Amino acid sequence: MRAVVQRVKEAHVNVDGRIVGAISHGLLVLLGVGEGDTEEDGRYLAEKISNLRVFPDDQGKMNLSIKDSGGEILAVSQFTLYGDCRKGRRPSFSSAAHPEVANQLYLNFVEVLRNHGLKVETGVFQAHMEVGLVNDGPVTLIVSSGGEF
Repeated sequence: MRAVVQRVKEAHVNVDGRIVGAISHGLLVLLGVGEGDTEEDGRYLAEKISNLRVFPDDQGKMNLSIKDSGGEILAVSQFTLYGDCRKGRRPSFSSAAHPEVANQLYLNFVEVLRNHGLKVETGVFQAHMEVGLVNDGPVTLIVSSGGEF
């Protein structure tokens, strides 16, 4: 699994002109599920992301996690994180998981985050979404359950 994690002051996702998920201060997590990923990959990423120390402490140093800071998470499925652009001009998505598998692993990832006591909003799997955010910092990280990053 791959995730792009952005520290945000606010974020929301629209589907068909209506807001389906929104957070104030916290993390926007764009999650891609690859062929061969498992529930263990999702648990690993959820654990890693919920404990990343990317929020400032009283001295302004990044020492606090999302749990410490009282923030929220907006988790959005993003199969295009598995787009391979090495050949030609059109990305290949052959290494992305099949939608049925990807959706289940995405839902499991969200559930693990919620089990950590976090408030988690979501997008709509396979929908055309418009994501709006105010990146804070900016702080943007790429986190993976495998060794590719």
